[in-house]
Amino acid sequence: MPMISVFGSLVGDEEIANVVACMKSQWMGFGKQVDQFEQKYQAKYRLPSFAMVDSGSNALFMAVTLLDLPPASEVIVPSYTWVSCAQAVILAGHKPVFCDVDLRTMNVRAEDIKARVTDKTAAVMVVHYAGLAVDMEPILALGFPVIEDAAHAVDSTYRGQSCGAIGDVGIFSYDAVKNLTVGEGGGITARDPVRIARAKVMRYCGIGKSGFDAAVSSAGGKARWWEYNIQEPFIKMLPTNLAANIGLAQLDRIDALQARRREIWETYQRELAQVPELITPPDAPEGDRHSYFTYCIRVPRRDELAHYLLDNQIYTTLRYHPLHLNPLYGQMDVRLPNCEQLNEDALSIPIHPRMSDDDVTMVITSIRRFFSY
Repeated sequence: MPMISVFGSLVGDEEIANVVACMKSQWMGFGKQVDQFEQKYQAKYRLPSFAMVDSGSNALFMAVTLLDLPPASEVIVPSYTWVSCAQAVILAGHKPVFCDVDLRTMNVRAEDIKARVTDKTAAVMVVHYAGLAVDMEPILALGFPVIEDAAHAVDSTYRGQSCGAIGDVGIFSYDAVKNLTVGEGGGITARDPVRIARAKVMRYCGIGKSGFDAAVSSAGGKARWWEYNIQEPFIKMLPTNLAANIGLAQLDRIDALQARRREIWETYQRELAQVPELITPPDAPEGDRHSYFTYCIRVPRRDELAHYLLDNQIYTTLRYHPLHLNPLYGQMDVRLPNCEQLNEDALSIPIHPRMSDDDVTMVITSIRRFFSY
């Protein structure tokens, strides 16, 4: 019996056909399909501006860079998140300062941020954990520039607005297990479209146009189109036509993919509520929309349950090991009790559109059996 994976995406004939067409075109690198994906994605989620890049992690680094913070600034980051959040801040020349999260939602709150503010604080990063929108209004009211990590939150909304488009700069991830996958890829949006115009220059090593685009657009006016001015130093983050073609097919199917995630989520919510030892995750408040990326329970004997499920061909994991507990960042003496509690009792169980009804039943039955229900 194959292992039931904890995360996953679903691709089909549409994605395969787009990939084959791209390969047959003999141009798999950056090109017009990237433009098409950007336009379609921006329209679908009503974003003020949008650029595709090669990964969500690189989008985070670009987002921090776009804020033009004073050198060696502090950026407050929830500890309960993926390592890329901290790495982006460091690579941009700043210091991540870790804060706690709410034990119920696993999201950062304004009060968690305020507890870590110093005179060096220049920005805040929020993470819409599992696809549940952070309560953004009180955080925006703090007055700091806000970076939104919406890697989990493709299709999530906060008070009718797409997550990622609420703060100053927002990012998305399209890696192999995300709600919308292109294999590996990311996106970035900003309230100020000038920032995204700059991002589109930055992602090509700081060069505004390729030689081919310069030649085509010059209409004979530029004799040496291969010459270019580098506008600023930056690493290459170009997405590919290959990835964009997969993304275009995924966008056509995203509503159906999300409907399946929601169906599994609601089944878990109904069935696992009958296991009193478990704390199930919260649903989105009225007026918001969840992405259902991760279904994270809290449970006593978490490690025993995880090993029991693994023995029964069900893979689970902790997302995430709190960053302040990693020696690299030099903040292990900081006490963030909610993050530390989650490190001991949180567990992500399988939820993705590739799961069959039998898979879902097996997960529920196995958890009940562990607790003798």
